[in-house]
Amino acid sequence: MDPIRILIADDHTVLRNALAELLQAEEGMEVVADAGHVAALLDLASQHLPDLVLLDIEMPGNDQPEKTVRQLRDISPGTNVLILTMYDDPSLVQSLLPLGIRGFLHKTVSWQTLSAAVRDACSQGGPVPVSLSEGRIATGGPSSQGPLSPRETEVIGLAAQGLSNYQIARRLGIAEGTVKRHMRNIFDKLQARSRVEAANKAVATGLIAHPVPGGGRRPHSSTRGGPSWAVPHASTKP
Repeated sequence: MDPIRILIADDHTVLRNALAELLQAEEGMEVVADAGHVAALLDLASQHLPDLVLLDIEMPGNDQPEKTVRQLRDISPGTNVLILTMYDDPSLVQSLLPLGIRGFLHKTVSWQTLSAAVRDACSQGGPVPVSLSEGRIATGGPSSQGPLSPRETEVIGLAAQGLSNYQIARRLGIAEGTVKRHMRNIFDKLQARSRVEAANKAVATGLIAHPVPGGGRRPHSSTRGGPSWAVPHASTKP
C-alpha cells in the first residue's frame, strides 16, 4: 500500500520539523513538503498533490481559512485537509465543516489522537473528529475567564499597551484579520465588551502583567485604596 503523502503547513518552524519527524517515523506515512505561509502552501500543494494537508489556522496569509481550504480543494481535489491549531472558535469549525475538512484538532491532542486522525482522514467515510480546548468542550462555546491560548495572551498583552490591530499583526508576523479573530475570541472568553475591559480583566486575573507606557509593568493606586488598572489608548473595537 502506498504511504499517506503529507504536506505540513504551520508558521512555527520547530513544530513543523517535530511533526515531520514524528510523522515520518510512522509506518505508512511520508512528509513530502512543509510550508510556513499560505502562498508556499498553495504552491507546494500544486507541485506535490499530497494526500493530506495538515493545516494550522494561525499562519501568515490565512486570515480567511475558508478561502484557503477552497483554494486547496481547487488545486488538488484529491487532497484531504486536517486542521491542527490552537485557535478553537466553534463558529470557525462550523464554517469549515461544510467545505469537507477531515477534522479540526486542537494542538493539545495526544500524538495517538493526531496519528489516528491522519489515517482516518485518508480513509473512506468515517466520522470527522473535532477537538477543542477543555474550556470550549466544557461549555460548548466561549469559556468565561479563559483559558487564553499563548497567542491570545500575546495579543491582549500588546493591545493593553495601546497597539492597534495592524501594529500587533506587524509585531507578531501574522495577518491583521487573524488579530481581529483573536480579539473576538478574547472578548468571548473574558466576557468583555471592549478592549479596555478585556485588558483590565486579563490583568485582574493574572493573565498578563499591568502595562505601563514605555514597556514597564506596574499597578497604580486608585482613589479607593486598591489597585486599579488603566489601559492606554485601547479602543472599544476588537
